[in-house]
Amino acid sequence: RWGLRSGGAGYRWHEHDARFDATRHPNEPNRFGWIVEIDPQDPSSVPVKRTALGRGSHEAARIVLTREGRAVVYSGEDARFEYIYKFVSRDRMQPGGAKANQHLLDHGTLYVARFDANGRGQWMPLTHGSHQLDTAHGFQDAGDVLIKTRQASDALGATKMDRPEWIEVDQQGWVYVTLTNNTQRGVGDAPGVDAANPRANNSMGHIIRWKESGDFDATSFEWNHLVLAGDPSQARPQAKGTIQGDVFACPDGLWVDTRGVLWIQTDISSNTIAKGEMSGLGHNALLAVDPRSGQIRRFLVGPAGCEITGMTGTPDGTTVFVNIQHPGETPSERSDPNRPRQYSNWPDFRADGRPRSATLAIRKLDGGVVGT
Repeated sequence: RWGLRSGGAGYRWHEHDARFDATRHPNEPNRFGWIVEIDPQDPSSVPVKRTALGRGSHEAARIVLTREGRAVVYSGEDARFEYIYKFVSRDRMQPGGAKANQHLLDHGTLYVARFDANGRGQWMPLTHGSHQLDTAHGFQDAGDVLIKTRQASDALGATKMDRPEWIEVDQQGWVYVTLTNNTQRGVGDAPGVDAANPRANNSMGHIIRWKESGDFDATSFEWNHLVLAGDPSQARPQAKGTIQGDVFACPDGLWVDTRGVLWIQTDISSNTIAKGEMSGLGHNALLAVDPRSGQIRRFLVGPAGCEITGMTGTPDGTTVFVNIQHPGETPSERSDPNRPRQYSNWPDFRADGRPRSATLAIRKLDGGVVGT
């Protein structure tokens, strides 16, 4: 289920450190796949694996508070046919900052989402002893459910999604998730299309959103598609999309600014950029969408081989920060040490330079709010 292969994944870690040899240490893979909490204000603090949030190929975790002060953590998995989760803390946030709340995420209930065809959905608890999550079905205790979060979600009949990556929440209570792509959807014996993932061979990706039926700890919600990414010039109907405005594919990062504008950061793979159905989309980009009108506008385009990610901004909106990740990445995702500048030498553009990841700080010349 985790794609473990006898020859490894190509990184050859097992040749350097015996702990990565799953034949000798079969429990080692279970140490990975956890969301880790750090305290950036305390350099002496020890990172904590938040095991109560479940094990998966997590790309992001978005935390909000209920009106009663309980922490709600939304997360997804950057993997085909995996799930969207929600954790609700047992306890409430206490005054006193990080120290007073360092155990807030230790206890609570983990849920997995089911998106129904009628535009409604349910959060199903991943609780040991309930439904089929018991010893008779291979789950020995609560820890076993958390380690085998994927299998537990299978047992409950949760909705298998098209690579749910980033999750963001806006000021109106809408929760947005990027479904980056899934070219295996509806292919061969793989799961077919469903209401939430409506396109076979979903090369373009889409963004789904929902609003909880009450507070963020509710167990039901109503959902719809914000947009299906794509290029209307493509011949294949499943690649056209529903975009109003500038086209894009493979949405990944998300950020909502203080005005409620949703910023989309894309991650088309280096081996497909400017090829086939991606031929008219250019390099990865940062786009802004007005959730009320659905209009989408491109804000910037990154250098060759990069991913746009990690956008955030100052509270007054006059500065935004955007990460340019792995510029110059090769189609094989493995650089040639003899030709480090084959695809890019951004951001220095020196003849003897190499491409480097960097963070951009963007401001308007007039000092106003970025994006206005």
